[in-house]
Amino acid sequence: MDSQQEYVIRTVEERKIHFIRLWFTDVLGTLKSMAIAPAELEGAFNEGIGFDGSSIEGMTRVSEADMLVRPDASTFQILPWDTSSGSARMFCDIVTPDGKPWLGDPRYTLKRALNRAKEKGFTFFVHPEIEFYLFEHDRNADGLPVPIDRGGYFDDVQMSQGMAFRRTCITMLEKMGIPVEYSHHESGPGQQEIDLRSAEALACADNIMTFRTIVKEVGSQSGLLPSFMPKPLEGQPGSGMHVHLSLFSGDTNAFYEAGAEFNLSETAKHFCAGILKHACEISAVENQYVNSYKRLWGGQEAPSYVCWGHNNRSALLRIPQYKPGKSASARIEYRALDPAANPYIAFALLLAAGMDGVEKSLPLDDPTSDDVWNLTDEERQALGITPLPGSLHSALQAMEGSDFVADSVGEHIFHYFLANKRREWSAYRSQITPYELRTYLGL
Repeated sequence: MDSQQEYVIRTVEERKIHFIRLWFTDVLGTLKSMAIAPAELEGAFNEGIGFDGSSIEGMTRVSEADMLVRPDASTFQILPWDTSSGSARMFCDIVTPDGKPWLGDPRYTLKRALNRAKEKGFTFFVHPEIEFYLFEHDRNADGLPVPIDRGGYFDDVQMSQGMAFRRTCITMLEKMGIPVEYSHHESGPGQQEIDLRSAEALACADNIMTFRTIVKEVGSQSGLLPSFMPKPLEGQPGSGMHVHLSLFSGDTNAFYEAGAEFNLSETAKHFCAGILKHACEISAVENQYVNSYKRLWGGQEAPSYVCWGHNNRSALLRIPQYKPGKSASARIEYRALDPAANPYIAFALLLAAGMDGVEKSLPLDDPTSDDVWNLTDEERQALGITPLPGSLHSALQAMEGSDFVADSVGEHIFHYFLANKRREWSAYRSQITPYELRTYLGL
């Protein structure tokens, strides 16, 4: 037993923790949890805890159901909202009965991508800006969700439930060792944003899963309904999770080069080129729901086209303004990701795409300075700007022919994900919507 595991057992005893929740995610990014008593901790570290993998989305077939979760002691944190019974959590890796990593584990998928980058001398850091809506629990007469306020971007809404909500969430996050950069009211009515500080990608993905859980817990306590749905309101901004990406070589930011255009190094340019090359193939994972494409193609600063630019918020990749004297802050911003995506698989594909560009020294096309939405189709075509998929169906078509995605996430996740999302598209396509009834019933 290593020192970290010994620390966990000692802390559980000293802090009188009664329940230890073991967390992991299914392929779609839904958090799964089981609780064990303190007496089971040592066995969990040494041997793992068994569960029926065939009952979890995308795990195993019934014929190979037995799986194990093995807690990662470095992720141990006491849960600040469960003060009465004393609970803590640890993220887990999923292993087979013979102790080998399970290839269908999203966390392992990201670990594999990080190890490949590490072999090239790089560490991958991610800084997420997470948007979500806050609604009243009761819907209006038309059955639509009711935002908690009518505020807009950066509005200081007096006596706002949203402000108190964000404050409570941030307090809990910081108690769990997850630092927050800042928070504010976003553009939509009742829409919030909380930005987590940059962290190594695996820790960041764990932080995002914890963040979602805290938001849901605070919502339950506050009598509010938080939603990470990409486009919950027609005619209002969607919710995204813009992520700032950077590679480090030791303590040096590999994306920074003094005197270069936008201070972007050749490594950063190749990394951008790799993401742009594979943008359509990975879209089904970065934007995995039918509703995701109503955000991407609904305007309101959501990216719809494959291009990059400096401080250009209509581009898929944006190069933020460089802060003089802060080379560590040099980064690229990927603007398509959903706040409801599986962060482990999403980050694994972004890293794999970027590293493909680095390893092949892919050239980066010229930046786009225009507002891409306002260009005509002919102008975009002349500039070599292609659209992102316009629907989940189109995204799945781009993904299913991609050897790159299959290699990056593994055959198990690749085939399960495609099958699951085809079922979602088929179910959606068969629906008769209120729009159709309003428009066509009179025919």
